[in-house]
Amino acid sequence: MPMLLPTEVDDMTQLERARELLRHEADVLRDVAEQLDESFTLAVERLWACGAADGRVGISGVGKSADIAQKLVGTFNSTGTRSYLLDATRALHGDLGMVHANDAIVILSNSGESEEIVRLLKPLRRMCASVIAITGNKSSTLAQQSDAAVVYGSVAESLFNLAPSTSTVVAMSIGHAMARALCDRREFTHAEFARYHPAGSLGYKLSHVEEHMRHGPELRLAKASDSVREVFAQSRHQGRRTGAVMLVDEQGKLAGLYTDSDLARLFERRAYDCFDAPVSAVMTKSPLTIHRGARMEDAVALMRLHKISELPVIDDDGKPVGLLDVTDLIGAEVNAEQESAMVRLADRVSA
Repeated sequence: MPMLLPTEVDDMTQLERARELLRHEADVLRDVAEQLDESFTLAVERLWACGAADGRVGISGVGKSADIAQKLVGTFNSTGTRSYLLDATRALHGDLGMVHANDAIVILSNSGESEEIVRLLKPLRRMCASVIAITGNKSSTLAQQSDAAVVYGSVAESLFNLAPSTSTVVAMSIGHAMARALCDRREFTHAEFARYHPAGSLGYKLSHVEEHMRHGPELRLAKASDSVREVFAQSRHQGRRTGAVMLVDEQGKLAGLYTDSDLARLFERRAYDCFDAPVSAVMTKSPLTIHRGARMEDAVALMRLHKISELPVIDDDGKPVGLLDVTDLIGAEVNAEQESAMVRLADRVSA
């Protein structure tokens, strides 16, 4: 039976070791950041030229480096750089057929001398536009035979200085830096990022308000000059019920908001004389609004900050075109999180 760690001292020892490991990897990343030179710029230029020629970025590695390569493929694709995984072993047995003459291949290898990597270099140099290395060994075959080599130098692995750990963190971070540099070159926008992330909680946050708002016959609209009685007598509508009536002026612009809760408070106060007065006298004037082209993350943040249940959506002229109801947002966020969880589960199963 395995021995448990019953004392607080043991727990604190584990915690301190965890902190020590993270500090070590952070320190290494800081050192690598200071050592980056023109080779990084050259590598980014090669990648940029590849995209300009309608090529793709293949990312390759062996063992743990192949796992990091797969992660970087996702990062590149999600930030607008078309990418694919070129497993080094599979490439030597037929997968080289996916490589195009305009492609750039990024190869990850700490030693730069892995047998599969070395054997892959010669055919790759004939078949693609550029070979780019991310390696710790400046004198390696990989670094010497690449068109651009980003060398991070010798690093002490955080796991017993044996298992690939710190070196993989460094390689992945350099890959992220390349993806970021390419984003800067193409002036990558939030709208483009949202286009590549339509599903899950991230896609929900980056989507536009007009994709989720209630609209058309689902809205309750009335004139601000109508009486309270008239407003609620004509508030029959189709679709999902919302607890808010949007009130407009003579130009059709949003003038105020009146909710079922406001009506209930009139009954509580026995203010029956207000029922036949203009609703403009009791409505919330100049309510908080959001533009139809805004992102959902901004809408949700606004509703949380001000603790409101309904948020009118307006167009460029200030006219109401939709409404966000808190009940819809809760359901949408839950569905987005569930969808993300299902995608993650599917990824684990397929792996």
